[in-house]
Formats: sequence, C-alpha cells, structure tokens
Amino acid sequence: MAGSALAAGVLAVAATLSLGLAAVGGAAVTAQRAAGAADAAALAVADAASGAVPTDGQPCELGARVARASDAVLTGCVLRGFVATVEVQAAYAGLAAVSRARAGPPEG
Repeated sequence: MAGSALAAGVLAVAATLSLGLAAVGGAAVTAQRAAGAADAAALAVADAASGAVPTDGQPCELGARVARASDAVLTGCVLRGFVATVEVQAAYAGLAAVSRARAGPPEG
C-alpha cells in the first residue's frame, strides 16, 4: 500500500512538472514568434517607406499585414524618414508577448 501511494505521488509530481514545462515552452515559442513578426514588420515598413517595396497604402498598413501573417498584431508603428520602429503583440494562453523592432538604412 505504501508503494502505491509513493508511486501515485511521483506520478502527480511528474505530471505537474510536465504541464509546467509545456506552458513555459509555449510561452517561449510565442515570444520568439512575436520577435520574428516584429522584425519582419519593421523591415516591411522601412522598405515600403524607401520605395524598395511598392505598396498601395501606407507603410504601416503593410507592416500590420506582415504581422498578421505571423499571427501577431501590430500595436505601434513610428516612421521617421526611412527608419521604422514597430511594436508587435502575440498571445499565448491569455498572456501577451510584446516585441519591438527597428529597421532602416545604416546610420552614418
């Protein structure tokens, strides 16, 4: 009987740890997805502003479409000259992962 209780306890701890690790892993993947979406959106906005990528709308609208393609939402977009700074948000299990990126020509 004591062995069964010990086995049940070990199983419960292992299951709890597994669920916790899965949640942490999912959050890490979402954070990386948000970072990738922010990078891609910033590049799209900067390229549209410079004319390297033709677009019918505003450069930030293109950035929003690029972010949506990565299952993220563009929450901020600032364009100064050809330098774009964007903020992107992605969700996982009700939590938000926010990432910012900047793109444009090299300084100097």
